[in-house]
Amino acid sequence: MKDTTAIAVAYYMALGKKNLEELKRYLHPNIHFTDPQEQVIGKETVLKAATGFSAIFKSLTIRAKFGSENEAVIIYDVEIPSFAEPLRAASHLSFQDGLISKIDLIYDTRCFIEKKKEVSSR
Repeated sequence: MKDTTAIAVAYYMALGKKNLEELKRYLHPNIHFTDPQEQVIGKETVLKAATGFSAIFKSLTIRAKFGSENEAVIIYDVEIPSFAEPLRAASHLSFQDGLISKIDLIYDTRCFIEKKKEVSSR
C-alpha cells in the first residue's frame, strides 16, 4: 500500500518548486482534474494546466495534510503577486495504482473575479 499523504505532499512540493518533470511521476494516465473554473482529463492535459498555473504564482506553502488508503487532502496557500492576499486552496486527491487519479481543487473564486473586474476597468 502506498502512502497517499506522502505522494500528495510530494506532488504539491514539486508544483511549488515548479518542477513539472517531477509532477509526471505522481499522475495516473487518466487523471481527472476539476476546479471552480475548469475540468480536464488526461495526464498531458493536467500537466499543461499545471504549467499555466505555475507561471502565475510566486510560492506555494502546504498548511495541512490528511490521508487514508485511497485519498488525501492538502490545504495550501499560493502567493500570487497580483493578489493582495495569498489564495487558500484545498485539494481532495484520489488514488489508483499508487498514482493520483483525481484532483478536486477547491478555492474561493472571488479573488479571480475581483482581479478580472480590476483589469477590465482599466
